[in-house]
Amino acid sequence: MGFWIIAGLAAFVLGLSKGGMPVVAILSVPLMSLYMDPALAAGLLLPLYLVADVYAIYLFRRDFSVRNLAILLPAAPLGVLGGYFAVTVVSTDATKLLLAAIGLSYIARSVTNRLRSRTVPARPADVPRGVIWGAVAGLTSYIAHAGGPPYQTYVLPQKLDKMVYLGTTAIFFAAVNLMKLPAYILADQLDWASVAQAAWLAPFALAGAFSGAKISRWLPDKVFFALIELALAVVSVKLLVEGVTGLLN
Repeated sequence: MGFWIIAGLAAFVLGLSKGGMPVVAILSVPLMSLYMDPALAAGLLLPLYLVADVYAIYLFRRDFSVRNLAILLPAAPLGVLGGYFAVTVVSTDATKLLLAAIGLSYIARSVTNRLRSRTVPARPADVPRGVIWGAVAGLTSYIAHAGGPPYQTYVLPQKLDKMVYLGTTAIFFAAVNLMKLPAYILADQLDWASVAQAAWLAPFALAGAFSGAKISRWLPDKVFFALIELALAVVSVKLLVEGVTGLLN
């Protein structure tokens, strides 16, 4: 019973992210890891991501950044391929520390600018940074469905319109999740048993996506992006503590 309660919560959380509350999905794999190996947890959750991706694309299909997708999507397969080969070599704790460093460095810059009362102009999408962060997002998404922090680090400074941001995010991660599917099958992280379990959890993911869409559309833009930064900070600290604790044990 405990497994299904945690699994349902993890499915709902990842659904929230697809409905417009990004970053919180990073909590889904740690939740599932309470009952199973993180790599297998990632495999079980992938079908749920794919189901929720369809709904997310439907919700935000009208607004997205073509330039960002043109830069990020060609780079993502490099990260996914790297994740396929690295998942058995790079420890989960090391990945958590990498994600924490990325997230906290962005938050530190953002807080510093606010303390200095400095208005930072929007930073346009550029190819060098986009290729790097797109590949890193593909890598961390493969290992732990945790592509959010590197993606946010690249996209948030652009100060996109909220709906454009949501549409770009939905399309990018839907594509990344499809890229991960063959690799997960080859790595035995996904099989028919996990697909059957995912089928029972799909309603929770869709309920989360529906709830996330309602919340994200209702929130004012400033509050929406402030909450994303807050969630990124909380998750980054959590990953830092877990990574350090895991390496010391």
